[in-house]
Amino acid sequence: MSARSPFRPSFGSNPPLVVGRDAVLDEVADALDGPAGSAGRAALITGNRGIGKTVVLNEAEALARERSWLVLSETATTGLLDRMTTDGLPELADLLRQSPASRPRVSGISLPAGLGGVELDLPEERGPGGLRRQLNALTEVLDQHGTGIMITLDEVHARAARDDVGQLAAVVQHAFREERPVAFAAAGLPAAVQDLLTADVSTFLRRARRFVLEPLSPVAAEEALRVPIRENGREVADAEVATMAAATQGYPYLVQVIGDRAWRQEPGAPTITADHVERGVREAIREAGFALHEPAVNDLSETDRQFIAAMAADRHESAISDIQQRLGRDHGYVSRYRSRLIVAGVVEPSRRGYLRFTIPYLADFLRERADYL
Repeated sequence: MSARSPFRPSFGSNPPLVVGRDAVLDEVADALDGPAGSAGRAALITGNRGIGKTVVLNEAEALARERSWLVLSETATTGLLDRMTTDGLPELADLLRQSPASRPRVSGISLPAGLGGVELDLPEERGPGGLRRQLNALTEVLDQHGTGIMITLDEVHARAARDDVGQLAAVVQHAFREERPVAFAAAGLPAAVQDLLTADVSTFLRRARRFVLEPLSPVAAEEALRVPIRENGREVADAEVATMAAATQGYPYLVQVIGDRAWRQEPGAPTITADHVERGVREAIREAGFALHEPAVNDLSETDRQFIAAMAADRHESAISDIQQRLGRDHGYVSRYRSRLIVAGVVEPSRRGYLRFTIPYLADFLRERADYL
């Protein structure tokens, strides 16, 4: 039995078991195996915080590497294009130039047999023009060997690199038009992905395959909890697994945090008990306040916060009429901010005339933390 928790509660870390995303990853794999221009070679992955967007990106990269594609993994932060043209693409080009015998072992990169020691003149330029020329030089070599390059971009909701993201999208669009062996996958919050789809420079992304990640089913959440626990030498009753799975509300991030906190209550005990689970769930929900709820609320305007504060007065769903009354505003005003919050992935319609929060335990957080309103 291992005393170390098998769960990985950090954002972006792959869990010990990825469940409930087979349909998404199957489409990505089919696109990589298909011809240039396959819809799945441009993928937009969206969903709320904690729903597993980065993990899906990681798995898509693994699928590309299994097929001997090169992978350039980036995050939408300041200096994106400069990093790609001065570090990312040149490093991949260096791998291609080296002979297989002299090439150092690089974790996660498997090049096609015989591909190495190639003559490759990569332009040393910055900006979108340099990026396009570098990508063209790389793909001309890769295409001859039946492989390609996947570019992944996480956190497209970051405002600091919006211009760079738009310029990258334009370069990738040209690569698609020229039927180069390029795949592109981006992940971000719903509102950010909607911005990309409405940007003039991102016309081709409107034709991309869009994956909206939904919460895991109860069966999938239970599997993601039960299997790592038992594979690491501890026992847990089905009733306790069901309790933890219900508390996750299908959110992969909460699966990892709840599993981790329940495990850590008494790491040396052979069995995770109901008491371990009860305490673990409490701790995990408290941690979610810092990791999920604070960032979500911080991204909202003052008026958005007033809207969700009006909703937090209700235990489950909120009637639009009650929100109007609490805010002292007319139907048109409330409808406008209702739409904004739906696009942002914070609320969703539960039935006609009613809204509910999409992020688990957000209402509890708002009721307890008045300083965030």
